[in-house]
Amino acid sequence: MEILLIILVVLALAFDFLNGVHDSSNVVATMISSRAIPPRTALMMTAVANFLGPFIFGVAVATTIGNDIVSAVHINLIVLIAACVSAIIWNILTWILGIPSSSSHAIIGGLVGAVMMAAGYKVIMMEGIIKVLIALFASPIIGFIAGMLIANIVYLSSWKASPKINDVFKKMQIITSIGLSLSHGTNDAQKTMGIITLGLVIAGVQSTFEVPMWVILICASAIGLGTAVGGWQLIKTLGSKFYKIRPVHGFASQATSAIVILTASLLGGPVSTTQVVSSSIMGVGAAERMSKVRWGVAGEIVTAWIITIPATMAAGAGCYWLFDKAVPLIINLF
Repeated sequence: MEILLIILVVLALAFDFLNGVHDSSNVVATMISSRAIPPRTALMMTAVANFLGPFIFGVAVATTIGNDIVSAVHINLIVLIAACVSAIIWNILTWILGIPSSSSHAIIGGLVGAVMMAAGYKVIMMEGIIKVLIALFASPIIGFIAGMLIANIVYLSSWKASPKINDVFKKMQIITSIGLSLSHGTNDAQKTMGIITLGLVIAGVQSTFEVPMWVILICASAIGLGTAVGGWQLIKTLGSKFYKIRPVHGFASQATSAIVILTASLLGGPVSTTQVVSSSIMGVGAAERMSKVRWGVAGEIVTAWIITIPATMAAGAGCYWLFDKAVPLIINLF
């Protein structure tokens, strides 16, 4: 049990780190593309904000992931290990291909698939799953609509301004990017906190689901470090392939994303930063001109979003079946 718990913590932190690498593009892509801040400075600044987020805004999302989807009495540590491995594989694959898919979808899909393989669908708490699915699928729609509204407000309030207004929007992006980074760290790092804390309950280290401070510290550190490394291919995808991003677009999309993600975090709703930021960028561009957005690229990303949960569910189930057979054999050897 102790060995499995250590393996779980290591794998969960690896997922958290890759989440930071994968999602760093979401936070800094528009800021870099609009030339508001140098790339490395932007990444380091957002890495610090990612680290601080969970300490400032609490751990409501961790409770949703670790306590509201499945009860600890119905699963074992191998379930959580399988979920982490399937999510890691998916993140690495989409990272290599430069596809901004959802780490949130990946870990939730992997967890549900592993749980169903281990104990059947009846042990899954449907109320928690519904809450998660509503947050995941409603947030990008809200991001698109809110992006259009905020962009129109910004356009109307600055339409008589001189070109110097671009300098103002560049400086304001520092504030909005910090807000977005704080919200990202608050939401995404908590998914790993939920997995590790659930593992502690299963292993009997804790009797109730309460996220320890050391878990918050290591998870916040892992996602912050991953953000500092940066996913340059994904930054290119989000920062240039939808349309040519100017400072006004960067400011409006970052403000929109920060508001949507932070609101969801405080309500305990796990959302995909990738989805929210991408949809916000599209909403801001569509507010200026519908034809401005390269909808073909958006379609490719939507396709990746759609297949992530079923793909990782299958991977999670397969990993559990494999590990459940292999772990007893390995233990017997020693």
